[in-house]
Amino acid sequence: MSTAEPVGRPMEILYVEDSITAAQMTIGALRSGNVQHRMTWLDDGREAYEFLMRIGKFAQAPRPDLVLLDLTLPNLDGRELLKAIRRTPELQDVPVVILTASSDPTDVQISEELNVQAYLTKPIDLGKFLWLVKELKGYWLKEVILPEVD
Repeated sequence: MSTAEPVGRPMEILYVEDSITAAQMTIGALRSGNVQHRMTWLDDGREAYEFLMRIGKFAQAPRPDLVLLDLTLPNLDGRELLKAIRRTPELQDVPVVILTASSDPTDVQISEELNVQAYLTKPIDLGKFLWLVKELKGYWLKEVILPEVD
């Protein structure tokens, strides 16, 4: 008989956004939506890259269970960061949600080709966003089930 239950740790979220206003809204939505999580918020694409690759001061950074990514970032564009995520074997399967002001069809197409879980344009529909994160949390929990004990 299986007694497998989800691991009791919160979801690790990396949020990469350079707008303080957008970040406050998203962080507030996650708090009010009762999504158990730990979040690292970075406002620079280069720092996010170093965090994901565990370079320098980020050598001990946790692996994110979800990346929330803006496309327009200083120092390293979000599009390039997304490509780097998908090229890195340890990160390829990490769900990525694009949160951006860009509705450019090319950005949408590139994001879809790089297997993002969603492409949401700002201003974000907070209800839709919370629903999506909760759906991804369900997916994440299925991935971190404790093994069965005989």
